[in-house]
Order: sequence, then structure tokens, then C-alpha cells
Amino acid sequence: MEQLQLDELYAVLRELKASEISDEEAIKRLERSPCWVWTAMDPKSKLLVVVDVGSRTLAMAQRVVHQVTQVLAPGCVLLFLTDGFKEYRTAILTHFGSWIQPERRQDKGPLPKPRWMPLPALLYAQIVKSYRRRRIVGVKHRVVFGTQLAIEQVLAACGWTFNTAFVERLNLDIRQRVAAIGRRVNTLCQGEAGLRDQLALFHVYHNFVLPHASLRQALAEPMATNGRGSAKVWRPFIPAMVAGLTDHVWSLKEVLFYRVPPWPQAQTV
Repeated sequence: MEQLQLDELYAVLRELKASEISDEEAIKRLERSPCWVWTAMDPKSKLLVVVDVGSRTLAMAQRVVHQVTQVLAPGCVLLFLTDGFKEYRTAILTHFGSWIQPERRQDKGPLPKPRWMPLPALLYAQIVKSYRRRRIVGVKHRVVFGTQLAIEQVLAACGWTFNTAFVERLNLDIRQRVAAIGRRVNTLCQGEAGLRDQLALFHVYHNFVLPHASLRQALAEPMATNGRGSAKVWRPFIPAMVAGLTDHVWSLKEVLFYRVPPWPQAQTV
């Protein structure tokens, strides 16, 4: 992976209904509640890397970024794009930094204390949106680590600009397919455990079952179908295929009947 987009959205539990309060009021009430859904995705492969549930705090941001580092190749440093949530900066710097010994400014005296600084290859920018009456009235780009030129070069290779549109589109998919997070639904989640179960199923469904139109590849020759439909000209692709995790599109039945290997147990003497 070369870049990652992170975002968080709130899940409406039984106690609150989004249709009765505005977004700003809902965020104020739910700021410290344990029903925020955190997501991290690769915009190129559309792979949903991390999905977790927790409060909108620094500790939760640290946990999400830590889960990201667990699936990265050793030494891999990404471009991160997030919203204006300030705790992302600390969490990213914690996991993608190193101790640097500052140079001595004077010939005499003690050496300056080492400082924890971001890795030279780390790139991080925030897209801060301003809202008025539930409509976007302004967008600001804030470069946190790295330079704007370096970030633009990474994005230009894919034909993109500063945005978090991919993870926001993912959030829409989650709201459409996970009933507990829908804004105007009657099936509100009763607790965090049920929300985690629904998100776990969506996580696998998104990566292994749901083909994405932007990932499909044209066939060398049209493939005839057994029915009366027209010949197939596209091969469907899923994020897990692009990431090299599988070689075919899974069915939901295949997912549900997949036998998960037992978790390694600690050896006792």
C-alpha cells in the first residue's frame, strides 16, 4: 500500500435517533460515547484494512493506527489522509517516528535532548471541511508531515487530488449495509457487541464478496454465457483479489461455511 484514508462515523444506538437532532448536536452528545465506527481503507485496492468500534479519543486513534501497522510490510511508510480530528496526528507520529538527536547550537554546554520526530518518508495531510446548515461551505488542506509537493506527487500518480472521498464513500456503504449505523432506520443497535458482530460480517463481505466496478478488468475476448444474456466483457474484481489475498470472488455462502483455523494457544509447561 502507498496511501491510506482514515475516518470515523457515529452509530446511532437505541437511545438516540439522528432524525431528531442535528449532526452537530449528535456529535457533541456522542463525542465520548463508545459507538463510533473507525475505518481505514486503501483507496487503490478499495481494501478495508481496519474497522473498529470505540469512543472518539486519542486512545482509540492509537489503537486503529496500531492495527494498521500490524498488516503493513516491515519498513512501509504511507501517505495518510484524514479529516481534521487532531488526535490522528499524535497516533500517526507515535507509530511512524524515531528518536533524533538535534545538533548542538553552541560549542559548550550539554547536548540537546533527543526528540521524537516523524520518519523522513512519512506523509500526512488533513482535509478540514466547514459546514453550515448541514452543507459544506469550505474545504481546507492542512499538511501535517512532509511537504505539499511530495503529497501531490503521490496523488497525481493516481490522477487524484487532496480528498477523503474514497473512505467517505465507504462510510456510505457501511450505513447502507449495516442496519445499526443507518441514519433513518428502525433497527437501531442495542449495544456495542451487536454492532461489532454486524461490522465483522461487513468487513469480510466488502473485501471478499462485493465486486467493485472501479476494479473490474476487461476480458481479452467476450465470454459467452449459458443463458440468454449478452456475453461477458468484464472480469469482476474484489479488493482481496487486488491485494493478493485470494484468486476469485467469494460467495456469501462460501464465507459463512469457511472453517476458520483455531487460534494458536499458549503452550503450558
